[in-house]
Amino acid sequence: MPRPTLDPAQLHDAIQDRVANFHADIVHNVRAAASSNAILVVGMATNPWCWRARKALDAAGQAHHYLEYGSYFGGWQPRLALKMWTGWPSFPMVFVRGQLVGGAQDVQRLIASGELPRLLAAG
Repeated sequence: MPRPTLDPAQLHDAIQDRVANFHADIVHNVRAAASSNAILVVGMATNPWCWRARKALDAAGQAHHYLEYGSYFGGWQPRLALKMWTGWPSFPMVFVRGQLVGGAQDVQRLIASGELPRLLAAG
């Protein structure tokens, strides 16, 4: 169920391009990486949840690709573009076979339940 977003008709003509292309390069890079890697973790430096997600995947023997955008001290705008694109409010963002599955706790639950290997096999 998608979250509500502002209808493009409600955006003034002068800002439509800015809204549509806000850090589009970052979104493109993440979209491409999510579709070309079985597991993608998108994170930020010094965020312990990003580290936990990667550690859980490593412990489960699941190879993954990692992209990092800034830290608590900078790089918030590219991360904001990713939040706007996905609707996911925090980092990390974990993708399995191109599908956003959530963050660190969500991937830990997928591992514990045995669902992660099933999601990987389905692709």
